[in-house]
Amino acid sequence: MQWLLNGTGLLLALAIIAIGTSYIASPTTTMRSFGLPLPEDGPNVAWWLRLKGVRDIVAGMLVLAFMVSGTEREVGIVLLVEAMIPAGDMLLILAAKGSTKSAFAIHGLTAAVMVLVAIPMMIGGL
Repeated sequence: MQWLLNGTGLLLALAIIAIGTSYIASPTTTMRSFGLPLPEDGPNVAWWLRLKGVRDIVAGMLVLAFMVSGTEREVGIVLLVEAMIPAGDMLLILAAKGSTKSAFAIHGLTAAVMVLVAIPMMIGGL
């Protein structure tokens, strides 16, 4: 069971980093799958979207850092706290009347997986 939790935690961290990298490399294209309409076009839109990419990369690296140097319980705590990011994204998309499919299938599912991995890691690490 532990290998499954650790493997899923690693996969989540790498996926967050990959998404962040995608926002830096191709921000407008990546934003199309987020669940909200693209912001109005302007010279700085891509740079604003890239800010999200940097934050996603750092969020994924934080999980990796704790996986390397922390306890399993600490990794679980980080995953649980970071699950608020996709949960918040989901709620904001729903509030803005964006894509319910993206809100639930991408952001809601991600938050749920993070919580389902975090809780056993926190309990097992006591």
